[in-house]
Amino acid sequence: MAAVHDGVAEFALLLRRLKERTDRSYAALARRLDMHASTLHRYCTGEAVPQDFAGVERFAVLCGASVEERTELHRRWVVADAARRQPRPPEGRAVPSGDDSGPAVVAGLVRPAPAAAADFGCPAPAAVPDRRPRPRLRPRHRHRRSPVRSVALALSLVAALLGLTASTAGHLPAPGAHPAPGTHPAPHRARTAAPAPLTWTADDHTPGLTNCGEDYVVAQPPQKVPPPPHPEDIAAWATSQRAVHAGTTGVRITVQGRGSAAVVLEALHVRVTSRTTPAAGRGTLYSLSDGCGAGITPRFFAVNLDAYQPVARSMPGDDGAGTPVPAIGFPYRVSLQDPEVLMVSARTESCTCDWYLDLTWSSQGRTGTVRIDDHGRPFHSTSSTGLPGYRYDRVSYRPGRWVPIPAANTNATAD
Repeated sequence: MAAVHDGVAEFALLLRRLKERTDRSYAALARRLDMHASTLHRYCTGEAVPQDFAGVERFAVLCGASVEERTELHRRWVVADAARRQPRPPEGRAVPSGDDSGPAVVAGLVRPAPAAAADFGCPAPAAVPDRRPRPRLRPRHRHRRSPVRSVALALSLVAALLGLTASTAGHLPAPGAHPAPGTHPAPHRARTAAPAPLTWTADDHTPGLTNCGEDYVVAQPPQKVPPPPHPEDIAAWATSQRAVHAGTTGVRITVQGRGSAAVVLEALHVRVTSRTTPAAGRGTLYSLSDGCGAGITPRFFAVNLDAYQPVARSMPGDDGAGTPVPAIGFPYRVSLQDPEVLMVSARTESCTCDWYLDLTWSSQGRTGTVRIDDHGRPFHSTSSTGLPGYRYDRVSYRPGRWVPIPAANTNATAD
């Protein structure tokens, strides 16, 4: 867990240094960034890590950070975000040790060690003498073995031991040799494939490519749908409502090497496992959009799920200040110290699709492919065409209310 703490601590340290350049409080900066002061304070103290870099970049610009400092801040955020996503060992798990005499801890429960009979406070029963008559044993007559018989027995034992040693060592028979009648050759053990030299995480419940919020289809009326959540709670909100991505599905992929050796990411392939016509009564569109303003960073790929063979195409972007950034396609290089973030935006206007991604890699003479999906399941997307839509209005209504989106603007919310 030291690596997790170090990555988050270095990111928080740079945030605090940028804040110290200004004479503004956390509350003043948070108002300019449209977030809570407590949230900004948690970011600067290392208690939390932002889920997207858009807000962090606006904070850096507000603090007067240079281009080099913003680049370094993005690198530290990628490391901190990857460290935050690493699974933690569950509490209460048994820790193996060489001494099994003590109490064992299993899933938070203490299992007492086996105790002797005297430990229960009961005296041991007294020994009762055995008065039964014992049978008389007749003396055995020892027979002398002949030297020839002893030598033959010794040779047989040596031959048996040699055969057992050869069998245990796993020696292969000589070429052309056949097993003896009635015997079977020992099966060969299959070699275990080495794991891929990289790790990855995928998040398909994000504020969207430009931090504008995404759209979902929910089979509930507006009165039963809760308000849009904070960005870090979108996944829980979507799960509780059984929501399906509508129109555009944004997936943020973080890739990191397992060691210092470089891993080359060669290509990203789209695999559609199911494509059906959207059902007419599949639900209502709910837009989680709550303001925009973030730029599109590089490593952005657009996917058209309606195509016969969808392809992940590298797209240009901007640095958040309006400066264009050209498209950066494959290959990329990652390692333990240099992770990479890939943004995928998959769009559909005419299907309900299940799909996943194949990421091919090469490293130190090895090649392979990892499947990127939604925790073992394909990503699920559906069209928003023709659906009634709602957005959450916090300006005209307090504290807020779902209000209809004009039909002409329903499709525009998914763009």
